[in-house]
Amino acid sequence: MKRLTKVRLSQRHSEQQASKSIASTNGPSPSPSPSPRTYNLLVKNKKFIESAFVEAEDLQKREFKIDQVKATIYFFSSVTDFKKIEKFLSATFDGEGSVRDMLEHSAAVVPTSSQENTVNALLEGRSVLLIDGIELVYILDSSNAIKRDTSEPQNEKVVRGSHEGFVEDLATNIHLVRRRISSSNLAVRYLKIGTDTNTSVAIVYMRNIANSTIVQEVIKRVSYIDTDMTFSPGFIEEFIEDSTFSPFPQVLYTERPDRAMSALMDGQVAILVEGSPTTIITPITFFAFYQSPDDFNSRFYVGTFYRMIRILSFLIAILLPGLYIAVVGFHFEVIPNDLVLPVKSSVEQIPYPPIVEAIIMELTIELIREAGVRLPSPIGQTIGIVGGLVIGDAIVTAGLVSNIMIIVVALTAIAAFVVPSTEMNTSVRILRFPFMFAAASFGFLGLSFAGMILLIHLCKLESFGTPYFSPLAPFKWKDLKDTFLRLPVWIMNEKPTAYLPIKKKQQGFSRRWDTDE
Repeated sequence: MKRLTKVRLSQRHSEQQASKSIASTNGPSPSPSPSPRTYNLLVKNKKFIESAFVEAEDLQKREFKIDQVKATIYFFSSVTDFKKIEKFLSATFDGEGSVRDMLEHSAAVVPTSSQENTVNALLEGRSVLLIDGIELVYILDSSNAIKRDTSEPQNEKVVRGSHEGFVEDLATNIHLVRRRISSSNLAVRYLKIGTDTNTSVAIVYMRNIANSTIVQEVIKRVSYIDTDMTFSPGFIEEFIEDSTFSPFPQVLYTERPDRAMSALMDGQVAILVEGSPTTIITPITFFAFYQSPDDFNSRFYVGTFYRMIRILSFLIAILLPGLYIAVVGFHFEVIPNDLVLPVKSSVEQIPYPPIVEAIIMELTIELIREAGVRLPSPIGQTIGIVGGLVIGDAIVTAGLVSNIMIIVVALTAIAAFVVPSTEMNTSVRILRFPFMFAAASFGFLGLSFAGMILLIHLCKLESFGTPYFSPLAPFKWKDLKDTFLRLPVWIMNEKPTAYLPIKKKQQGFSRRWDTDE
């Protein structure tokens, strides 16, 4: 015989109660103090919950009796699965014993005496059960999670390898990581950010690999964030990065579980945020932005070749427009004799100096790119075609831009888009403008000074105490095997030293079979 002797959880009663507001319409009243305190009576508990959510019309309550004991359950209809509540009540109170004993022996409930925990539980989509005569409040998981498929992220596609991606649900993302790292050393620390949004943040790291000093520094910086909301991981980045005004990103964003796993196994720390599929990886070095999962899905010489292409693209993207301006404006003599006449005939009819020509073209490329990103896909493709026709033919025919400048801008744009990381891609596109102004002012001398300043900045920059330009500054030749080059995996016996891992050995000599007779 069921213990629920008077249940008002039928569908008819639910429809009648849905129209009733729990909130008072007499105006807002001050919320109780969030400090923990002990509950006493059922009426007092109900009064606290209803006063804590003034004018929250989606807060619902259901009253019933369990063996003549009054009980009330509260939940938000907008984020709660009502069927889970009914299933819990039917399964928990269908037996013998006191109400308290049945609740204490149920693994589906979490007792609490804290008002703060009760409020947070309701906001997270869980339900709160109040029993007359019991001072504790029982929290049960009844959240109605809306999840999407863990499909491959659009901005980090690979030819071979895993095609899974993070989603907006924090629990799902941690599940994807744990499925790849089946180790008791995988640590997960939860924090709350945002006084109003109350966003959950998970700090994930390997206890036996990650340096404890770096882990504590990450936790300290994240826990010190004092803001009313956390809109995206970009908010967290600006709060925790070492040098806010540096043009280079000091954390790595990824939506790929396999890349997050690789970073954790190297001794780095991952920051996962509820409501965002983007994971923050820190600390990070400059060369990590030019690495791709495809590097390890191909033969080592193929991965090495494309890695060198990406590094070369960085130099082309920031230097090529400046080189064009310096050569045309100051150092015409460096052009080979066979090219002097074609270059001269191309630029002599342009009515303004090369720096103006370059700025017009670079800004036009940025406008077309931004329009293509913001517009729907079919229209975005049309914008690209129209922009290509305008740049490729009309603007040259009108004598506003030279043919050589068209080639320079096209190569610069292609080189910038080679970067696997969107954040580094944006930084590279911005950096070419200071080099253009330096070249327009002093020619090759200006480019040299700009390059020196950039190199000094890279050598000085740090990410959570890790040298940003490692392994070149400071120079560590052992770590070069996974920077410009990608040597065979069986040679990489040690983890990168830049992240100061506790466990330095990565693997043993795996090709012992090649030496056996």
